[in-house]
Amino acid sequence: MLDQTDLKILKLLEENSRMQWREIGELVHLTGPAVANRVQNMEKIGVIEKFTVQVNRDHFLKSSRAFVTMFMNSNDHQPFIQFCQNEIIIRTVHRVSGEGCYLLEILVSSVEQLDSFLDRILQFGNYKLQMSIKQFK
Repeated sequence: MLDQTDLKILKLLEENSRMQWREIGELVHLTGPAVANRVQNMEKIGVIEKFTVQVNRDHFLKSSRAFVTMFMNSNDHQPFIQFCQNEIIIRTVHRVSGEGCYLLEILVSSVEQLDSFLDRILQFGNYKLQMSIKQFK
């Protein structure tokens, strides 16, 4: 079970996964080695799966955001999942209930890039496209 200190450590790591154990320890009133032990334990039990970097693609790409609802034409979704994992313009993929099978959030830098992407996903099924006009939160 996780205690309040573990939850504080997780929150700090979510905000900045590069924080030093010593820095975290100062904020949660533990030593650096004690924080390291807690993090290692959370990794061991599967609470922490990996440390990663969140890239702000908007910062280096002039891009438009779109949402694609996928309607799969096969029960074998593994090729589509593999496609999504290798496609850099896809920001997020959600398996959804209701309308469609998957909801993709994509960033494209041109209409040509969007058109090419839509052509490539047709091999997996049909889609519905919605473009983001403005993000406010």
